[in-house]
Amino acid sequence: MLPFKDLPPTIPVFPLPGALLLPRANLPLHIFEPRYLAMLDDALKTPGRLIGMIQPREVPGSDERRLHAIGCAGRITGFSETEDGRYMITLSGLSRFRVLREVTGFEPYSRCDVSWDGFSRDLGPVEHDSAFDRTEFLDLLGRFFDAEDLKTDWESLHEAEDELLINSLSMLCPFEPEDKQALLEAPSLSTRRETLVTLIEFALRKGDSVEIMQ
Repeated sequence: MLPFKDLPPTIPVFPLPGALLLPRANLPLHIFEPRYLAMLDDALKTPGRLIGMIQPREVPGSDERRLHAIGCAGRITGFSETEDGRYMITLSGLSRFRVLREVTGFEPYSRCDVSWDGFSRDLGPVEHDSAFDRTEFLDLLGRFFDAEDLKTDWESLHEAEDELLINSLSMLCPFEPEDKQALLEAPSLSTRRETLVTLIEFALRKGDSVEIMQ
């Protein structure tokens, strides 16, 4: 893991709606667009091998899309090339960042000047959630997975550490991009868990309303 003082002030960013990366979690990505293949090639030449995942946001009343203020940088920890020149990579979440400005240049992909201030927790030890009621949470999650017709390895969920469980579900559950952004911006593991529970409960209530209307 890079120490705080070695985090670069400018990083390439990959705007991808609905894709969430969190610190100490892994995100698999399929890279095939020429501009992002160029981004990958350039990132692999740097000591940190960092790519910033960030969500685009729509501008009301316009077709223009801008970047959210906060994203999460990941280190390229695995990649393989397909026969047609595409890449399957794994980003390991390192730290969130705040966008200061987009950088214009000759690169075909986006780059941003970023600040890492305020996210020192991301570079610290694994977080724990002392108020986490796993039994109650997994019961709620089971109802949500049934409603969404999702499958999982329940034994692994029972055994996973708090952070791995909450962050993995935040990344994998089929929420809207703005909901994913709220999960990303949660300041601590406990607030992310609370946000996750709220989103699951809302989805279940929404499903019940649709069923009643039918």
